[in-house]
Amino acid sequence: MNHFLLLGMSMLATTVGLYLVPFCKTAVLLIIMMSVFGVSIGILDTGGNVLILAIWGDKGAPHMQALHFSFALGAFLAPLLAKLALGTTTVSAANHTEADSNHSALNQSSEADSESLFRVPDNMNLLWAYAIIGTYIFVVSLFFFALLFKKSSRQEKAKASAQRSRRAKYHNALLCLLFLFFFFYVGAEVTYGSYVFSFATTHAGMKESEAALLNSVFWGTFAACRGLAIFFATCLQPGTMIVLSNVGSLASSLLLVLFDKSPVCLWIATSVYGASMATTFPSGVSWIEQYTTIHGKSAAFFVVGAALGEMAIPAVIGILQGQYPDLPVVLYTILGASVATAVLFPVLYKLATSPLNQQRKEHRKSEDQKALLSSSELNDYEEENEEEDAEKWNEMDFEVIEMNDTMRNSVIETSRNVLTKPVAEISSQSHSSAMVFESSPANSGKSPVSHLQETSVKGTNAE
Repeated sequence: MNHFLLLGMSMLATTVGLYLVPFCKTAVLLIIMMSVFGVSIGILDTGGNVLILAIWGDKGAPHMQALHFSFALGAFLAPLLAKLALGTTTVSAANHTEADSNHSALNQSSEADSESLFRVPDNMNLLWAYAIIGTYIFVVSLFFFALLFKKSSRQEKAKASAQRSRRAKYHNALLCLLFLFFFFYVGAEVTYGSYVFSFATTHAGMKESEAALLNSVFWGTFAACRGLAIFFATCLQPGTMIVLSNVGSLASSLLLVLFDKSPVCLWIATSVYGASMATTFPSGVSWIEQYTTIHGKSAAFFVVGAALGEMAIPAVIGILQGQYPDLPVVLYTILGASVATAVLFPVLYKLATSPLNQQRKEHRKSEDQKALLSSSELNDYEEENEEEDAEKWNEMDFEVIEMNDTMRNSVIETSRNVLTKPVAEISSQSHSSAMVFESSPANSGKSPVSHLQETSVKGTNAE
């Protein structure tokens, strides 16, 4: 089903149930309404986690912490609102008598119609408390229905989630171990939160006001650390936060068992235990998404484990604590649950990362093989290039030798021409100079004037 439609319908059903609970007359109808709450909260718990994982994937750790912080904040504020509504109903005996006389007709009609299932509650303040919470949830459901119209963004997110889909080798084993992990974790959380008041008053000897404050300290540190975890999740890995939570819960529960009658240790260890339990569930959901994709069925499986722990462990511990009032059964339970979660998480981590390590080794091996192949191919290529270069150089050598032969012949001929040419020029020059010397006027004994006349007459005769 569509995520937004499913979450909107579940919250709308919760709204109807909240409006009808104050009007319930019979216990059977009240059980039905509370069952509606259980179904809607189960859908919201599962669907909210899956929706965050579908939108942000393994990058949604801060958003997951914010979702579960809202659970803790609502669990902290809603009882205060209900207590405020119940606390304003203390009236005097005269007012109570007057109220009885005012509602006498309604009570008589209710007695007359014994088969009616609903009636107006006597406590109107309680009615207003349920109405306020129901109206708030109704407004939130309208926002979910409004998101149905954003088809494009939803399709893009679906495509992105489909692209980053992955499945671990031990997917089913991881889900089963995570089922047990959340079973012990949520069971211990609800057990201590439910029985810390009774334990503090009966076993540690605290006053009721101090025990109520101790209970508020546990849930207050729980909600505050979930709020701080929104910012821690941006710089810490989910696995690191789970390890820190396991160490804190194990140390604080061990101190509670060792110093169970010490009020100071009870205050300090309770606050540390509440802070340590705050981030385990959202960090666990974000952590498993890093190794295998969590869809609706997978999320429903380990959420059922958490719900079974929430239902079964407090019921069993309540019975055992009643049978053995001198023993701190509650503290033994949270210590055992802390040991169980501290042992289960390394096993989960080993199963989740062992295929990845093998894949990394195979990937490195394949990369080495590729590198060796590429290097051998490169060597072959270089050898081929060297052979080609050698052949080219040989051809160039032959050409150079041939060119050298032709150049040598041309140089020899040129040198011979150069050597013979100056000799001919010298002989011709000496012959011409001799003739000039013989024909000169000094050698013939004639005057220069007569010589010029003779040359001119010879020139005219020649013409």
